[in-house]
Amino acid sequence: MPGNPFWLVGEREVGCVRLVFVKVAETKQTKNQLHLDVLPEGGSQAQEVARLEALGATIVEDRRSVEPGGWVVMADPEGNEFCVEGGASRPDRR
Repeated sequence: MPGNPFWLVGEREVGCVRLVFVKVAETKQTKNQLHLDVLPEGGSQAQEVARLEALGATIVEDRRSVEPGGWVVMADPEGNEFCVEGGASRPDRR
C-alpha cells in the first residue's frame, strides 16, 4: 500500500522465514545494500550472539541496554552488518 513505512513478506509462524523491508533515511556508500535482522527462535539472544561469534561474526555495536535498544549489531567476516534481535518472545517493534 502506498505510504506504508515497511513491507512484511512471510508468515508469522514459528520456523517460517519473514523478511521486512524498511526504507531508511541514511545512505550507505559501501557494502550492505541489504540489512538483515535475525530473530532467535529456540534460544536466547545471548546464545545466538555467541553462536554467530563462533562462526566468525563480530559485534559492531551492542544496543541491548541503550534506549531504544534490544538488539546487537554484528558483522560477518566480510563486513556485512546485520542485527540480532531480542528473541521470539519479544513483541514486534515494527
